[in-house]
Amino acid sequence: MQQIFDRYINYLEAERNSSPYTVRNYTTDLLGSGNTKGFFTFAREKGTDSLDGVDRALLRDYMAYLAEQGIVKASIARKLSAIRSFYRYLQREELLKVNPLEKASSPKLDKRLPSFLSIEEVKQLLEAPDLSTPKGQRDRALLELLYASGLRVSELARLDLEQADLDSREIRVRGKGSKERVVLMGRPAAGALATYLNQGRRELLGKKVTHAFFINRYGERITERTVQRMLGKYARLAGISKRVHPHMLRHTFATHLLDGGADLRVVQALLGHASLSSTQIYTHVTRSQAKKVYLKSHPMAQDSETDALESK
Repeated sequence: MQQIFDRYINYLEAERNSSPYTVRNYTTDLLGSGNTKGFFTFAREKGTDSLDGVDRALLRDYMAYLAEQGIVKASIARKLSAIRSFYRYLQREELLKVNPLEKASSPKLDKRLPSFLSIEEVKQLLEAPDLSTPKGQRDRALLELLYASGLRVSELARLDLEQADLDSREIRVRGKGSKERVVLMGRPAAGALATYLNQGRRELLGKKVTHAFFINRYGERITERTVQRMLGKYARLAGISKRVHPHMLRHTFATHLLDGGADLRVVQALLGHASLSSTQIYTHVTRSQAKKVYLKSHPMAQDSETDALESK
């Protein structure tokens, strides 16, 4: 079992170009980690200790167990995806003749619109770092870039110096599935990055040498967790009551572009979405925002309908 799983992990990394984050999640979903019970741990407890002994009934029991543990539907769906992927691999490698989970259904997910910041909230967030310190210069540059480019936090943390061209205000990034794309930035972001590179980064780096664009106080590459904590800190300093996280700035980037009249396919390319359907959720956000503005602003719309909307 372990030998087969190790081969599967090699397949994910070498052939699927899966990110370390995906590999880690799939490992946890299948085998478990710490107090987290993976699918095959659950299967053994139910008396199934072979790969071909798994069936849809066992999978349904596992999904019910996860729901009882308070696991949200989106996480259950991801775990199911990991299990299906593994069994497709087993069939592909002819380790199983029939995939017993081929027709297993996913839990129906609740559709949730992505939350985003208003333009005023973005301004408050960007102005929160103290530009008189190296860390403040770094943090201002980081926040400006996240909002200006729509980068994923993983892409930002992996960013190297040679990927950025401040003169053309372009950055080459390698996103999901190792697909390369070019993201853009405006003058404010390019200016903040130049200040950080010429001043803050040099002080943080000291005598160390690294190609990492964003570094911590030890001169080492910044981590995704550090970026997440940083955003939470500056949101509090800016007086923003929402729970601000890196992906929210990506949502904000896309929503503000569409509100400004950007074409959906252009936004898709800038975000690095493989499918247009992934980008289309932002059209629902902008329609929702447009309806709120309409009901609040139009003189013939300010009635009980407005009250009903605001009460939601």
